[in-house]
Amino acid sequence: MLVDSHCHINFPELAENLSQVLDEMKTAQVAYALAVSVSRQTADEVLALAEQYPHIFASVGIHPAEEAAEEFSFDELVKRSQHTRVVAIGETGLDYHWCQGDLAWQHNRFRVHIQAAKAAGVPLIIHTRSAPDDTIKILQEEKADNGVIHCFSEDSAFAKAALDLGFYISFSGIVTFKNAQEVQAACKIVPDDRILVETDAPYLAPAPHRGKLNQPAYTRHTAEFVANLRGMDFEQLAHTTTDNFFCLFNKAKRL
Repeated sequence: MLVDSHCHINFPELAENLSQVLDEMKTAQVAYALAVSVSRQTADEVLALAEQYPHIFASVGIHPAEEAAEEFSFDELVKRSQHTRVVAIGETGLDYHWCQGDLAWQHNRFRVHIQAAKAAGVPLIIHTRSAPDDTIKILQEEKADNGVIHCFSEDSAFAKAALDLGFYISFSGIVTFKNAQEVQAACKIVPDDRILVETDAPYLAPAPHRGKLNQPAYTRHTAEFVANLRGMDFEQLAHTTTDNFFCLFNKAKRL
C-alpha cells in the first residue's frame, strides 16, 4: 500500500477523467492521496474531493509563484485548516525560477502560511525552487519545524538542513530522471522515518512515463525506484512511507 503525498487531481487534466484516475490508483495499490491547494479556488476544489472520497485528503494554501492570487489571511488559513478533512497548510514557500525582482510579497506570503500552520498545529507543505538558502533562512527565522519539502529537487546539503529543522523530504518522479544525480544522492541519505513519495500529478511523471500526463497511480514507479536506490525491499519502502505520511499528517485517518 502506498500514499501519493502530493497531487493535484482537481486540475482539469485529471478531473475530467477522475473515475478512471481513481480506479488506476486503486489498481496500483496507491490507497490514499493528498490533494494540494494552490489558490482560493483550488482550496475549495480539493476540500470537496476530500469530503466526497474518504481516501483523499486536502490542504489549504496559495502557491508561491502565483503573484496575482488573492491571499488568504492568517485567520482564514487557521480557520480553514480546522476542517477535519484539511490536514496541512500549503503548498507554500519560495520560487525564484518563475518569479524575479522584488519578492517581498512572496516572502510575506510564506511567513503568513508558516505562522498559521504553527498556530493551527498542522504541518506545512513546502515548495522551493531555485531558492534553497532563503527557504531555510525563513524557516529558521519563523522557527518552523513541522512539515515536508515536497517534490525535492535540491542537493544533499539542503536535505540535511531541512532534516535538521525537523522536516520530512518527499520525492517525486524527478528522482527517476537520468540527470537527477544530486536528487538521487540526497534520497540515499534521508532517514527511513523522514521519507515520503509523491507524484505532483499532473506534472513530472516518473520514468517510464516521463513527458506524459502524470497521475497518482504512478506513485508506484517512483516508490520502486526509490526502494532500489536505497537498497530496500519495495514492500518495506511502501510500509515505511505510508507510516511516515500518517505520522506527519496526523489528522489524516486510515480506513
